[in-house]
Amino acid sequence: MANLAAPAYQHTPQLAFQRLLDVLYTLRIECPWDKKQTMESLRHLTMEEMYELTDAILEKDYPEIKKELGDVLMHLVFYARIAEEEGHFNIVDVLNAICDKLITRHPHIYGETSADTEDQVISNWETIKLKEGNTSVLSGVPKGLPALVKAYRIQDKVRGVGFDWEDKKQVWEKVEEELAEFKAEFNLETALPMDQEKAEGEFGDLLFSLINYARHIGINPENALERTNKKFIERFTYLEQKAAENKQQLQEMSLEEMDVYWNEAKKLKK
Repeated sequence: MANLAAPAYQHTPQLAFQRLLDVLYTLRIECPWDKKQTMESLRHLTMEEMYELTDAILEKDYPEIKKELGDVLMHLVFYARIAEEEGHFNIVDVLNAICDKLITRHPHIYGETSADTEDQVISNWETIKLKEGNTSVLSGVPKGLPALVKAYRIQDKVRGVGFDWEDKKQVWEKVEEELAEFKAEFNLETALPMDQEKAEGEFGDLLFSLINYARHIGINPENALERTNKKFIERFTYLEQKAAENKQQLQEMSLEEMDVYWNEAKKLKK
């Protein structure tokens, strides 16, 4: 068997990629766990690796990004190997297919079409996809995406064919309109029973308009919300630690007492 740890493999991208193929193929033959895997069994692990990669990106942890990129790349090669064993396609087919798609969808680079702005590139991209057989501009949005990410992708897709607000001020006016409608319909100060389905619909409209505004001012709402999640977790963890140090039980503390530690946490890291 070849020495897969040999430094010669590491000299070029081509050789390094071949090393990964060789390692994966060897494991697929000789390792009991790797031999047992199917596309279905790997699916949830791949999703986990992707979330770990996005966490590392948000943290700007480059050593961790490098590690997680390797994990994701290994999974992609794994899927291609399984498909090759089943007679569907191999890694060469995968690589050539993505190269062909990129060339076809960048006619301003590899063809005669011109595109001087990002919006023109996106418009060309969506037009080409429809010519390739897509029945809808939105057909490329995965059904299983989390709702917040899906809303952002839907808005970005229709933007590619010109269905978008011209001015971000108009988008903010829509946010205010949706907020006013929600407050008018579901004011907690009233004693009227709430129509849950209608409330969810109105709140969904409000969220959709906020996501749209974020997109117009260059904010990725998924990243923004995840940063806030992380910030909240850090501050609440600090609160728990301080309470434990002072032998206090959260359940027995007042909100005012907890706010003391919370405000301390806010001062530690913005």
